[in-house]
Amino acid sequence: MRTMKSIVGLVAAAIPILYCGGLLLYFNRVRTASAGLLDGALGPTMLGLGVIGLLFLIPFVLKFRRLVAPPAAPGSGSSGRAKEAPQEERSDFDADAALARYLAQRPRGAPNLASPQAPQEGGRPGGPAAFGRRGA
Repeated sequence: MRTMKSIVGLVAAAIPILYCGGLLLYFNRVRTASAGLLDGALGPTMLGLGVIGLLFLIPFVLKFRRLVAPPAAPGSGSSGRAKEAPQEERSDFDADAALARYLAQRPRGAPNLASPQAPQEGGRPGGPAAFGRRGA
């Protein structure tokens, strides 16, 4: 199924390239049939078609390369290269012990800034207005 999807994508990418190439051939025949009378008018058109055709060639080449390249090994990542999983480093840091040290060193009368303030009349919290809130 994947190969069929890739082939359909490759054909779909080839259609604009063939269209631009066909127009280039057509305008080349018109230019030679006109014996050089339309060279000034067809030159920029043909140059533009060539540039656009080359831009359409980029996705075609990428899809063709993806179709021809061997499938990546499982677990190697999307780039096809083997990537090593980063090893977790063990740390001697103990968050519970650090919190206990902080709470033990904090003065007894220090206000608890993490607790919400009691609401005043109207349901709004008391105290000074913070950023983004209207003052009472």
